[in-house]
Amino acid sequence: MRVFFHVQWLLGIGHLQRSLRIAEALVREGATVTLACGGPAVPGLAIDPEIRRVQLPPVRALDARFELVDARGDPVCDAFRATRRDTLLAAFAEDAPDVVVIEGFPFARRAFAFELDPLVAAARAAGARVVSSVRDVIVMRDDPARQRAAIQRVREGFDAVLVHGDPDFIPFSASFPPAAEIADRISYTGYVADPSSVDTDAPEGEVLVSAGGGVAGAALMHTALAARLAGCLADAPWRLLAGMNLPEPELARLRGEAPAGVAIEQFRADFPALLRRCRVSVSQCGYNTALDLVAARAPAVLVPFAAENETEQLIRAEHMAARGAAVLVREAALSPASLGAAIERAASRRPRPLEIDTTGACRSAEIIAALVSRGGQGMIAS
Repeated sequence: MRVFFHVQWLLGIGHLQRSLRIAEALVREGATVTLACGGPAVPGLAIDPEIRRVQLPPVRALDARFELVDARGDPVCDAFRATRRDTLLAAFAEDAPDVVVIEGFPFARRAFAFELDPLVAAARAAGARVVSSVRDVIVMRDDPARQRAAIQRVREGFDAVLVHGDPDFIPFSASFPPAAEIADRISYTGYVADPSSVDTDAPEGEVLVSAGGGVAGAALMHTALAARLAGCLADAPWRLLAGMNLPEPELARLRGEAPAGVAIEQFRADFPALLRRCRVSVSQCGYNTALDLVAARAPAVLVPFAAENETEQLIRAEHMAARGAAVLVREAALSPASLGAAIERAASRRPRPLEIDTTGACRSAEIIAALVSRGGQGMIAS
């Protein structure tokens, strides 16, 4: 089985990490996998050498407004789009895959329709199956026209929609209300969790503040530091993980303001171990961070990213808070006082364990393999 996987990341690398875990599971199933990568290179990221990697001319988001720029920081233009499209289609033609897996589209990544619509068309013309790979919660404005367009694309071009979540926790309809109209295409895979369980000699009892990649985390970092300076859990060591993409001036400002007992770092490879031993975690609520928190069963405060009408993290955080797994602070209400009160509340109680399906990588590989072997006839029950 030959699988051609397209993935685009813009701010953080959560989309890439999830796609890599599924690609690795496909390799374990005996598949030959090509990963077409549309984002910038990620230093130090380990990729299974059996996965063929095709680097498209990279695109990233300049900031949380999702203005798309190329590697030089210039706005994406029509000539650049044409080069990307041609590079992608040439890689597809060279591979002649049995199945094409597209991360996010058509529910997200609409700005990349210039290359993804032609990729879907090429796959259909070649007789390959086409699969949409989406996380538990998507971001789609409350716009019936956009929703109809997504449904039409699924109906006309996709054999399956793999939702990497657990319907007993968050059904797809929570973020995509007309999900029932494509129920025959949807299969829930469970969450795609990090399979590693390596522990380290991580410190214990810290207040651990993290902001994913860091592009949209400056406000959380500064507010957390202000809460600590105001006396919140001042008896505990604090560690702020600002993210690899936090602008250098912001990082320097944090380091200049941090008192004794507060460590400022950009990234820790042993983040899951830090979570397991922390006194309380303060974070946003991206897909991978939420899964790390569930696995660690750490006391948690969630401040979901909600700028520019983003709803994905808020929906996930609301469901976690409703289950007693975290304390929620909405971004609009974020202040040193509100955050400090939430941290002290979370530290004073044990979170309720959240039991969710985390077999998503293996299940995704099984569904894709079965889809190919069945020739696309009939979907697998979720």
